[in-house]
Amino acid sequence: MALIRPCLTALWAAFFAFPAQAFVLGGGIVQQSGSGAFVKLDPADGFAVGADTFDTDDLYAFDEDQNITLIEPIRVDISPDGRGFVPAGSIVASHYVFFDSINGIQYGYVDFDAPILGVAAFQDTMAATDFLANTSVTYISLELRGLERGDQVWIDQADPHRLWVYWAGSSPGDFIRVFTAQSSAAPLM
Repeated sequence: MALIRPCLTALWAAFFAFPAQAFVLGGGIVQQSGSGAFVKLDPADGFAVGADTFDTDDLYAFDEDQNITLIEPIRVDISPDGRGFVPAGSIVASHYVFFDSINGIQYGYVDFDAPILGVAAFQDTMAATDFLANTSVTYISLELRGLERGDQVWIDQADPHRLWVYWAGSSPGDFIRVFTAQSSAAPLM
């Protein structure tokens, strides 16, 4: 009986296992012209993002599709190694980060539980990676996503789990997609 119970437990765990995920852990605002806070959204709530749907001074982030093995490389605008792409065969988790202010400036950060592999910061790279969204979120004003002149986004050199943002939000806001590696705490799929 002692040998059967661990085997059944292992089978049950394998049968009911959920996919591993990498998550937005949190964030903060260091300085801003308004009075916002970091807000992690739950995409299961089915909200719309883009075209001034929030109009607050908050820094927002939510998790998109998780732990997808890339069949082809994806081009990114910011990468820790400067290559400008995440290679095929990489397991990535996708996250959306945005600032939808009426007219504010924000300097803040978002922390992830896995290292950042790259950031899509402009309309063309965001459009090319929309296949990694797969949420209940409605994305609107797709042609206006990305960063404008003067906005800055960078990966912390000392902590590759942290993304820094310095941007000015106006209509419709600033929107980027962040790709992280599979969570180090999660088992390989």
